Amino acid sequence: MGYFNCIALAFLMGLSFSSINLGQAARHLQQLPPMPTLPTATLPQFSSILNIPQPTIPTMPRSRALAPLPTMSALPSSPSVPRATLPPLPSMPSIATAVPSIPFLSPPPSPSPSPSIL
Repeated sequence: MGYFNCIALAFLMGLSFSSINLGQAARHLQQLPPMPTLPTATLPQFSSILNIPQPTIPTMPRSRALAPLPTMSALPSSPSVPRATLPPLPSMPSIATAVPSIPFLSPPPSPSPSPSIL
């Protein structure tokens, strides 16, 4: 158990020191002068490189009216299944739910105080 505590302590110390170094490095990067801007390259236009003829897409015939949706009467009805009848359940015997009364016992008499002698 002691070995595990030493390993855990060493891990936490290493983690804390590394985060300190990362914080210092980030601060150092923030304090540097801004980077010079790089020149942007000019690219030729894409349309002048490729002159591919566009294919013609044939038009599809369109019908003005849609086919009517099927009505509910056109769908077949599900067959009727006879309902199963269950036999009656047997009667359960009744269980007494009344709690019998327990006679109240009075506490024992307290001892009488002895007279104090002065």
